[in-house]
This record gives sequence, C-alpha cells and structure tokens, in this order.
Amino acid sequence: MLKEAIILAGGFGTRLKEVVADVPKPMALVNGKPFLDYLVKYLQHYGVEKIILSVGHLSEKITEHYGNKFIYSIEKEPLGTGGGIAEAMEKCKTEEILVLNGDSFFDIDLKAFYNKHQEALSDSSLALRKTDNAGRYGTIELGEFDQIKSFKEKNGKEKPGIINAGIYILNRAVYMEENIGKKTFSIEKDFFEKKVHQLKLYGFTFNGYFIDIGIPEDYKKAQHDFKEFKY
Repeated sequence: MLKEAIILAGGFGTRLKEVVADVPKPMALVNGKPFLDYLVKYLQHYGVEKIILSVGHLSEKITEHYGNKFIYSIEKEPLGTGGGIAEAMEKCKTEEILVLNGDSFFDIDLKAFYNKHQEALSDSSLALRKTDNAGRYGTIELGEFDQIKSFKEKNGKEKPGIINAGIYILNRAVYMEENIGKKTFSIEKDFFEKKVHQLKLYGFTFNGYFIDIGIPEDYKKAQHDFKEFKY
C-alpha cells in the first residue's frame, strides 16, 4: 500500500485572495481548522505514514503552524507543480508516491486506486471524476482499459465531462528519469500531456465527494460540508 504522500501546498491562491489573503490556500480555515488538517486525517486513515509538504509562497505560515509534524520541501523560487513534485521526491524512499493538490479534496478509496494502478502496470495514474460542469477544469478522454488517450483544454463551457481531480500515483523512478534537467514545469502540461503517448498513463474514475476550495463560492460551501467530515 502507499506509504508516502506529497501534498502540493505552495500555490499563490490568486482566486481566493479576496477571502483568504494572508495564508497559503491549504491553510485557509474551514470550521476553524486549516484545510490541510482534513487532508492529513484522510491520508492517515488509509495508512500513509510519511507526508511531505511541498511549500513555497508564505511557507513560514505552514512550517510555524505544524513544526516538525511533517517533512518540508521548500521551494526557494516557484517551480510549478511538476518541479515542486520532483524536488519533494528527493525526500521519498518508496517507488510509488501519492501526490495530492493541497487545495482540493476528493473522497476516494485510496486502496482501490492503488490496486487499479498496480493491475494496470501504470507509470502514472490519475484519479478522475465525472462532473456536470467540466468547463473550468479541462477534460480527459479515456481509451481502452482506462488508458488516457488525450487531454482537452478547459474552455469555460458548462458541459459534462471527466476531469483530473488532483490525486496521482506516480512511479518515482519513471517520473525522475523523464524529467531530468527540468526545473520549473507543470506536471499537467509538461509531463502528463506531453508524455501521454509515450508512457503508460491511466485514469480511474471515482464518484466520491469532490471540492476545490480555490474559488470563494466553493470555499464557502466547504464550511458547511466539512461539518460532516467522516475521517
């Protein structure tokens, strides 16, 4: 089972700064607790033993709050999602690494996700979700046996689609080898999309609760929804 996880907690929070201006998005309070607390409880429920926080913007707000509870990978300059993951992976020991966005929550069975990843002999697996409004996310087209066929740009049109919900299982050796020499890059644009026809990339669709607190209306919704947080 997955024992190590990287949480991406270094974003600028541009869309949320009207509501939460002085802390990184994962530290935004939801019912009096940082959003990050909920993600940690979720990971611990599924047996994750080691959590690496990839931090950058306002990183001191996170490190001062949590102290030595976590391992930190601190960006000295913005590295993008891809570069942040690569730097954090230097602190990992296992071969299969779970990666989560620090500003969204997708309630999936991580054991089931890992089993699908293993059975497919996947290089990288993405947790996907069907949504009625895929316009703000961009969509993913699946081929045979859940192998990812293509990524479609977000277009703002409100229509159903399958989206990348921000949870990945990455083979550490493959990821590091494929990104040798890269420093600042996006995992979505510069790894998944560029390598989709070269690597074994799989997408597995789950129907669990999903929320992205990166926009004010969903941040407000989380205050209500997380009163019933089951982990």
